[in-house]
Amino acid sequence: MRASSVFVAVALACAAVAPASAADIAAGKAKVQQICAACHGLEGNSTTPDYPRLAGQHPDYLAKALRDYQSGKRKNAIMAPMAAGLTAADIDNVAAYYAAQPPVLVDKY
Repeated sequence: MRASSVFVAVALACAAVAPASAADIAAGKAKVQQICAACHGLEGNSTTPDYPRLAGQHPDYLAKALRDYQSGKRKNAIMAPMAAGLTAADIDNVAAYYAAQPPVLVDKY
């Protein structure tokens, strides 16, 4: 009986920290096509050094960066208005989409 009680407690703890909803990669791709692709590329592998490559980045990093642009905690004259209209779900979806893309490594010199 004790082992089953521990199992139930662990299962409930895991459920409590699980995200309310999983990110929708297809919705993320659609939002990327509308807003992000012109600079960062559809797959997140920008062809110009002026814009960072986002493919393969950690989704929590990407989501935090977008939230920080929205709040003004992170300053960038280009990114602030791009992030301003995103919902919380948009941010999670875009972050998940770019995180799922394979990064392209290039030699700088």
